Amino acid sequence: MTNTKIPGVSFSWRRALGVTKIKRRFTNATGIPTTKSGIERKIGAAVAGVVLKLFK
Repeated sequence: MTNTKIPGVSFSWRRALGVTKIKRRFTNATGIPTTKSGIERKIGAAVAGVVLKLFK
């Protein structure tokens, strides 16, 4: 985003091209997060699940 020095006015090329909407649709359809923290959470949960199954 570019700061235009005018409060409340900004431009995002990602929103203009629809990148955000495409990422949101992909995430909702597949269940795979597109953010770094979301991917880390999903991998962490999977690893924890495997470890817990090993010790049952």
